[in-house]
Amino acid sequence: MKTLLAVICSTALLAVAAPAFGAPQRIVSLNMCADQYLIALADRDQIAALSEWARDPAMSYQSEAARSYPVATGAAEAVMTLKPDLVIVNRFRRQETQSILKPYGYTTIELRPARNFEDIIDQTREIAAAIGHPERGEALIARMRAELAAIPAPDRRAPVVAHYQRRGFVTGTGTLLDEVMTRAGADNLARRLGRSAVSRITLEEILTARPDYLLYTEQPAPGTDMGTDLLLHPALMERYGPSRRLYVPQALTMCGGPSFPDAVRVLHRQLHS
Repeated sequence: MKTLLAVICSTALLAVAAPAFGAPQRIVSLNMCADQYLIALADRDQIAALSEWARDPAMSYQSEAARSYPVATGAAEAVMTLKPDLVIVNRFRRQETQSILKPYGYTTIELRPARNFEDIIDQTREIAAAIGHPERGEALIARMRAELAAIPAPDRRAPVVAHYQRRGFVTGTGTLLDEVMTRAGADNLARRLGRSAVSRITLEEILTARPDYLLYTEQPAPGTDMGTDLLLHPALMERYGPSRRLYVPQALTMCGGPSFPDAVRVLHRQLHS
């Protein structure tokens, strides 16, 4: 492996420089959230590879479309063989790959997690400009705004909702899911309790706070592990039966991007049907 990597690295010096002018022609995504932007905005032949999670329906909004695109394992030698002129990375993943690529002058963009719709707009424009299609970015932004505007305004008091996760974590303020909940007409329990980002709340605290609904982004399965079994505790099951449990697929909430209006719409439909 070391010999192979050395050969690839040495030849990479001759082939990695991005074109001085024009849009990148070989884009590699090492960021699952970048995948949906690329599928929506890039020419098909611009995409040399999507991330290794692109085809996972549990995580990827564009999993079905991604089946017709190549994917990269994320290893440095695999990325180099694709001869990309743009690599979109994730600050929190594949650090070893990024450290190998950096000295050889690969053009990279770091896509940070979106925390709200304004971040999604900024990301759309950033990616669209980087791949040479700014007009497509503006069209996507206009479409997402129109989809959000078409969701009816809530016609009653905002129900209190807790996004309760395995091991007792809840999603608080400063997160994309908090924005999804607010736009769908929900009052986030974690926001009420002054919890930011992701924090732990005990079962007793949940039962005492008495939210109207529990929201799940993964369906808890009995016997998965002790952290998941907490979500199926008899006390929760008694108070929060099927009619008081909401579900928005994780693939809609993992990332910002074109999935955002769908996430709001799915939650709104359950809250206000």
